[in-house]
Amino acid sequence: MSFHHTMMFNRPSSIALAAAVFLSALSGCTVGPDYHGAPPVAQDARSSATFVRAPANATIATPAPNQWWLAFNDPQLNDLIAAAFAHSPDVHIAQARLRESRSQLQQQRANELPKISGDAAALRMRSPDLSSLSSGSSTASSGRGPLQLYTAGFDATWEIDLFGGTRRAIEAASADAEAVDADLADTQVSLAAEVAQAYIELRDQQTRLELARRQAETEQKMLTLTQQRRERGTAADLDVERLSTQVENTRATLIPLDAQLTDSLDRLAVLTGREPGALDQQLASTRPLPALPGTVAIGDPSAMLQQRPDIRAAERRLASSNAQIGEHIADFFPKVTLLGDIGFSAGDPGHLVRKNNFSWIGAPYLQWNAFDFGRTLGSVHAAEASRDEAEARYTKAVLGALQDANSSLSRYGHQRDHVVTLQKVESSASHSATLMRQRYSAGVATLIDLLDTQREEFTAQQNVVAGQAELLKDFVSLQKSLGIGWQAQQG
Repeated sequence: MSFHHTMMFNRPSSIALAAAVFLSALSGCTVGPDYHGAPPVAQDARSSATFVRAPANATIATPAPNQWWLAFNDPQLNDLIAAAFAHSPDVHIAQARLRESRSQLQQQRANELPKISGDAAALRMRSPDLSSLSSGSSTASSGRGPLQLYTAGFDATWEIDLFGGTRRAIEAASADAEAVDADLADTQVSLAAEVAQAYIELRDQQTRLELARRQAETEQKMLTLTQQRRERGTAADLDVERLSTQVENTRATLIPLDAQLTDSLDRLAVLTGREPGALDQQLASTRPLPALPGTVAIGDPSAMLQQRPDIRAAERRLASSNAQIGEHIADFFPKVTLLGDIGFSAGDPGHLVRKNNFSWIGAPYLQWNAFDFGRTLGSVHAAEASRDEAEARYTKAVLGALQDANSSLSRYGHQRDHVVTLQKVESSASHSATLMRQRYSAGVATLIDLLDTQREEFTAQQNVVAGQAELLKDFVSLQKSLGIGWQAQQG
């Protein structure tokens, strides 16, 4: 054993230094394709100054990436979105995945460094007296005294990244972590939009429910007066029946609105991480719809494609899949691992740390799967196919984002025009109802005429509220399609 140690380790230090320099030079080699960015997609749209479907009042100013909902100037909506970001299970899931991906990146980076472990042992053994057993004596032998051995030491292994397999694995893990970070941002974008739309629906339902109740009260008063007139012989039974039908029809609209309102309350509660019914008291009072901002900043297609989290995630996953090709190509080449161990051993713990009880060993270990019958080649081809899939998914994400943004802009522009028309209809219906009430009071108009104009006025009012709510939701959808509403994560 001592001769073996002399042959292996008592060489001049210049040889070890030369070997280290040689291995360091080799470690600069990295196999596999380098990543040069995502492929060009929709270049004509990227170079355009604005979106194809942009409405007339949309500005090309680039919107801020977060808190677009502040433009509504609604403190309750702000509080609900903040609560959703803090307590939504979807956000917690995305945050946990981000921590997991960052931990995996940390593990991959650690693979570049040596693995060092320590060990210690205390051995105490008693063996039989072999001489007494060989003499055939039937008397039980007392055996030899107990043997004792104490050891302590450290051992290390270091796989030298000659062909960059570990570096490609780190590159892939880093890109994956960035993709998961973008996934979290995308979750926030979707969550903010969902909370805002649910809140708008709630206020829409509350407003229309209040309109319907006031209409039912007005019609009930008319019915009471008509019943009194019938008793005096100045109104017909037919008038009473028609008014009764009108009152019941109006009251019938209250039931589905009330059910929808309950659904919106429960949806908001769950979105903010609370149980159904938890927000009933907080949001019970009827409030008007949030005010629509006067202008809409949409930026340009290129800026939108750069800030949308789902596109950033798709691009990072493309970078990761590209790096994984090199990680598998590195398996074609030999792997060199340096092994080392230092330690002390002695029969007496008091003599353990002495020069004569010190031992060490070091050795390079070469491993090369020269004949794997196509296993590595299959892994490389699978990684290349995965890269091609990621590239196609990136292309799909870009095209889908452009479609989403343009469709949202188109819906917003058309709905804005629709609301203007609905407001004109409401103004005309209200004026007609006022004139008809005057004519009915003067006795020159029938009850049927009055009821018809009141129905038209009520319907027009409901349509305006619903149209304004739809316009607000289209505004929210537009912000979501532009990829804004996320907050950068620290760490």
